[in-house]
Order: sequence, then C-alpha cells, then structure tokens
Amino acid sequence: MSMIKAENLSFCYPGSYDNIFENTSFVIDTDWKLGFVGRNGRGKTTLLKLLMGEYEYSGKLLASVRFDYFPYPVQDKTLLTNEIFTQIAPGAEDWELMRELSNLEVEADVLYRPFDTLSNGEQTKVLLAALFCNEGHFLLIDEPTNHLDARARELVSAYLKKKKGFILVSHDRSFLDGCVDHILSINRANIEVQGGNFSSWFSNFQNQQELELAKNEQLKRDIGRLRQAARRSADWSDRVEASKFGSGAPDRGFVGHKAAKMMKRSKTIEARQQQAIGQKSSLLKNLETAESLKLFPLSYRSETLITAADLVPSYDGRAVCPPLSFSIKRGERLALDGKNGSGKSSLLKLITGENIQYSGTLQISSGLVISYVPQDTRHLRGTLSDFAEQHELDESLFKAILRKMGLEQTQFDKDIREFSEGQKKKVLIAMSLCQRAHLYIWDEPLNYIDIYSRMQIEQLIKDFSPTMIFVEHDKAFREDIATGSIRL
Repeated sequence: MSMIKAENLSFCYPGSYDNIFENTSFVIDTDWKLGFVGRNGRGKTTLLKLLMGEYEYSGKLLASVRFDYFPYPVQDKTLLTNEIFTQIAPGAEDWELMRELSNLEVEADVLYRPFDTLSNGEQTKVLLAALFCNEGHFLLIDEPTNHLDARARELVSAYLKKKKGFILVSHDRSFLDGCVDHILSINRANIEVQGGNFSSWFSNFQNQQELELAKNEQLKRDIGRLRQAARRSADWSDRVEASKFGSGAPDRGFVGHKAAKMMKRSKTIEARQQQAIGQKSSLLKNLETAESLKLFPLSYRSETLITAADLVPSYDGRAVCPPLSFSIKRGERLALDGKNGSGKSSLLKLITGENIQYSGTLQISSGLVISYVPQDTRHLRGTLSDFAEQHELDESLFKAILRKMGLEQTQFDKDIREFSEGQKKKVLIAMSLCQRAHLYIWDEPLNYIDIYSRMQIEQLIKDFSPTMIFVEHDKAFREDIATGSIRL
C-alpha cells in the first residue's frame, strides 16, 4: 500500500487564461478502486494526463507507483493481438492474459487475430486485460464503457470489482456502483475524496447541498433582520445625540452616554451581520444546478408513425441482423437492445433515410419530421454560431440550452473541435432539442455526458414525453425512460 498525493497543484493549457486546477490538494490510496466523477470540461482527463507526466504544472504530484493509461494508444492495429499484448505487458506470460480474458468472457482465439478485426467491445476488453497484467502498476481508466453494450458493461464492472489500484472515469451510475469503493469528485470549488460507491457519494453530496441551502436561507433572513436593527440603532443614536443641542437645558452627559450606548449596540449588530455574511459566503461553493430543459415535440396526426415487417438492413449483401417486425406509435420511447455489431445503428440510419440496403418492408408515414442525434462527433467543427447557422437553429435558444447543460460561456467562441467529447455530445443533443419533430432518434446520446446532464435529460424526456427510438447502454437511463424495447 502507498499513496498518491497532489500538493498545491495548478495547471492551465498554453494560451488559456483559465486554470483547470488551482492550488488543488488530495491524497489517494493505491489500493482503492476509485471512481472519478465531475461535470464535462472540469478536467478529469486532464488530471489523468498530468499523472502520466504529459503536461507541465506547478505544485507537486507524488507517487511511488507507475501509471498506465486506458485507452492504450495502439500504433499499428494490423498486428496480431498477441503482439500488442507483448508491447503492453512485456513481463507477463500468455497464460496470464488468457486468464484475464476468460474472466471477461473473451475467447482465447482473439490473440491470434489482427487487432483491427476485433469489435470495439473486444478491443476494450483485451486492452484492459493486458494492462492489468502489469503487476504493481496503477491503472488510469478513462471512459471504458463507450464501446460496450449493456451485457459487456456488467461483465467489465464485475471484473473491475475484483481488481484494486485504479482510477475509473465514468458517467454510468450503475457501472460505478458495481465496481468502486471510493469516489474522487471534481466539484466547482475543490476536489473531494469519499469512501463508498457512487450512490452513497451522490446521496451525501445532495444532503450536504440541501443543508447548505437551508442554512443559506436562514442566514439571508438573519442578515436582513440585522441590517434593519443596525439602521434603527444608528438612527436612534443620531436622534439622541441631536437632542443635546435642542431647546432647554438637558443633561448632556446622560444624553451622550445614552447615544454612545446605542451606537455601541449598532456596532455589535453590524459585527454580527458581517459574521453572518462571512458564514453565508462559505456555503454553496459546490452547488450543482441543473435548470429544467424544454422540448416541444410535434404531434403526428395518426397513431402509428413507422411500421416494419421482416426488415433486414444489409451492407454489400450481408445481413446485419435477423428479420425485424415492429411498429413505433405516438408517445412510445423504444430502446434498441442488442450486442455491439447487431445492427442497431444501421437500423436507425435506415429510418432517418440514409441509403442503406434492406429487404422486407419499412413504412414511414408521410410528412414525418425526424430529429437525429448520431454517435459520431468527428464532423463537428467551427464555432457554435457557425453550427447554428449551418443547421438553421435559433442561435439564442441553442446557446441557452447549452448553458443550461453546464457549458461555460468561455467555450462559445472556441472551435468545437477543441471541446471535450462530452461537450461535443451536448452540442448534438442541444441541436435536437431546438428541433420540433414527430420522432426523435438518438444513437448512444449519453457517451461522455456527465451524470448531472444525464439526469437533466431524463427529467426532460419524462416531462415532455416525445416519441423516441434510441440506443443507450446506460442501465439507469434505459430503466427510467424506455416504454418498450426492440430486441436485435
């Protein structure tokens, strides 16, 4: 057992005036299974890169362990998987990797296939297994679930639960609950470490914010009363002091003493007021707000929007899934359920009108307006204003939605290519929320999206009940949102 320590860590990117970290300190035990959470753009990946020694910083980062990073950068994906394993863990034996792969339910024959022939999910599992073969290393795992289907997420979560010595960046609440014993959270004002899984941490965080909100309201009322009392005491003191110079012959010594007493009372009240203001200023520094989002879906004239019978999308004559028969009715929110590579994205693209071959029948009602959120963000470029103009969006509404989803205004003039992956996904979701449509088709919209925004989007969908068909492997989101599923 050893410790990883940050002491007065400060960092900002070259050319930026905004510090990502400023005089940040924390301590981590290298035996912990540590979940790492925080809003998009707060610096989770940046901190992992700092631990890897990729950036210069001020302050200290102290560790007696060697760090490995996931996803491991495979330079030549045409190599056999076994050769890549040797590059990652040169001191490990083949049987050790086969043991790890068995725990992840990956067949041993993947070792003798070119790495680029493996599915994204298989590549994720192989890299994790290989990295855990490096005995004594501390693993920095950055968003491993983005290429994993629901079943694979359960497997990897159970696998990580048996390990120790890692930091895991993830926004999947169920995944985190299944495998971590501590939470490292990047808050608005600080970094905190707490024992327990995500649910216990989030419950404690909410309780703390509720207590601080209640105390804040009480202090606001106290400050208001103290201000009024201070003004009254000061007014009384002034009036009494002025009476020394009125008509007649008052006892000026008595009057002066009385005025001084009232002035002292006024000063005491002012001191209490400043103390209350100081207490108030220490509250709510980490308050996470999630303003309500709005959506105004169009209502279609008939009950059924889409009908499919024995539908089979295909590429180059090769079927991507078994025949499918289903219908999408007004008000339904259907989740596509299936393993990676089972044809979920192909089906969604076919419905949106992409030129994909298929057999069977697909009937899309005339005049149906569709809003589509794709998986891929690589096409995003230019400023937010450029994007709004390109997609004929109301720019003010588009930016207002992004602000509500936690995008800082400092991002508005940057090229979208500079955004974090989570921020890019928010751009696509905000675009969809600006569009009035009969049917919303979202393909893994929550990849990289922070936990607060996920819950914000869940509430939006429950409030406005749009008709949807979507792919999403976040178990909590699916259970909260879907009214039905289509199994591929």
